[in-house]
Amino acid sequence: MDTEKLRSFCLSLPGATEGIKWEDHLCFMVGEKMFCITGLTDESTVSFKVKEEEFETMSERNGLIPAPYMARNKWVQVTRRNALRTNEWEHYLRQSYEIIKSKLPKKLQKEIDG
Repeated sequence: MDTEKLRSFCLSLPGATEGIKWEDHLCFMVGEKMFCITGLTDESTVSFKVKEEEFETMSERNGLIPAPYMARNKWVQVTRRNALRTNEWEHYLRQSYEIIKSKLPKKLQKEIDG
């Protein structure tokens, strides 16, 4: 998935926003909490949160590793974007978004859900 498709998909999720952090990291957030981090180019790695029970299996997949600095929080990093098919990208990005959204205060979750 190229950066523009990734950006378009992430921003299609209710209440999702984007911002630049650490000078050159494109971050996608819900309720100011990050659910996906990438660089500005199509060659950049992409990191997102996965379910605790999926973390080990995902980390062992070819083209994925435990995300530096975030592995303890069950984030993985995609080092080769073609390691995931389009439907897998959408599944894991949506899942990361839902995991992060579920940890937000209930009032904010209701605002996001409309």
